[in-house]
Amino acid sequence: MPAKTPSPITLTGRHIRLEPLTMAHLPDLFVAGGGDEEIWRWQGGPTPTRQEDLGVTLREVLDEAERGATVPFAVILLTTGRAIGWSTYLDIEVDDERLEIGWTWYGREHWRTAVNSEAKLLLLTHAFEELGMGRVQLKTDHRNERSQTAIARLGARREGVLRRHRRRHDGTWRDTVYFSLLAEEWPAAKERLHTALAAVAQP
Repeated sequence: MPAKTPSPITLTGRHIRLEPLTMAHLPDLFVAGGGDEEIWRWQGGPTPTRQEDLGVTLREVLDEAERGATVPFAVILLTTGRAIGWSTYLDIEVDDERLEIGWTWYGREHWRTAVNSEAKLLLLTHAFEELGMGRVQLKTDHRNERSQTAIARLGARREGVLRRHRRRHDGTWRDTVYFSLLAEEWPAAKERLHTALAAVAQP
């Protein structure tokens, strides 16, 4: 069966719901992560200190989606119904049966909880089992050791580093670390994610 093009969809787990990202999520998103330099250090732009600043970034994300280049999701905490971050399908190549999960962030209070594990479980399950992808890649700044550790825990394989790959907003150059999961590796990774979810704290 050929792979399918991803489209906006709602994916629901035990702790979070992923739903199509819209400007209506902006107030909650600013409460979750506005002004937090540790979150935005790795997002490729300056820290949004006002809701309007985050709105500009959110509009850029949505413009990419409107052009068909990405499919962004708001991460909704089920206990509150509020958006606490976002994650995105991007670099989508249906003919090659691959896509990337990236442009992801969560409010700091949800780090090291079930949120990231469940978000990745929902996105990877949809990509491999419903869209028919053969490869899902993830990448991060070589300085972002927390993100690299989290990606490796998914069972993704570290493929290598693209040197001097992207200019950061402060003018310095970032090396980018690439990871991937293949369809044949997904069953073991899925089991690992379920185990991780059982072990981590609630959101």
